[in-house]
Amino acid sequence: MRWKLLRRRLSISAPRVIVRRHLPWPLRWAVAAVVLGFCGAIGLWAFEFGKDIAGLDRQSKAELAQLRVDTADLRKQRDKAQSLADTADSLLKAERAAQEKLTQQVRQLEADNQALKADLGFFERLLPSDGAEGVSIRSVQVSLVAPGQLRYQLLAMQSGKNLVDFKGRFELALIGTLDGKAWAMPAAGGPHPLAVTRYARTEGLIEFAPGAVVKTVQVRIIDGGGTVRSTHTAKL
Repeated sequence: MRWKLLRRRLSISAPRVIVRRHLPWPLRWAVAAVVLGFCGAIGLWAFEFGKDIAGLDRQSKAELAQLRVDTADLRKQRDKAQSLADTADSLLKAERAAQEKLTQQVRQLEADNQALKADLGFFERLLPSDGAEGVSIRSVQVSLVAPGQLRYQLLAMQSGKNLVDFKGRFELALIGTLDGKAWAMPAAGGPHPLAVTRYARTEGLIEFAPGAVVKTVQVRIIDGGGTVRSTHTAKL
């Protein structure tokens, strides 16, 4: 058996032997990497070339550019809407503040109007009712504020062509009943100074015994020489 094998190898019928050069394995890996890289580059080029032929890349770039433009427009619209909203909010706050201020002014004007009406009714008596000249008492108003306390308002005026400032005083006296008997008393504090050019208005409080019943208040205007110039009696 061995002899047959040895003879076959040495004879013409022996199998052919191919002699190959042995390459180191790093070189083999390098060659394989180069081949794979070349194949990948060809594949990528073919892919990009196919997209370019199909127009996919150009379309996506145009869409991306359009999307960027639309995004910028939307941002501008958003900023404009936000600015309008802020302006509207500021105007609304300013309008509310102005409305509150106007409301307060209306209330103040109403109060002033009431006061002016009261003053008008009081000063309507300024015009003299006759041709008498000199200082006179045009009106006296009295009202009970509380037991033992009375409020008075006095309006005095001076009429005539050549008016000279009048400087004098006025006195008040309370007349009524106390414990069922007649009662009278001058106002506490004595006479009060009074100066009149055309007219003078004065008011004050008078205190008296809480048990007294005041029926009338008498007012007298006295000049600097002690002469009574005008007298007026007001009923309560």
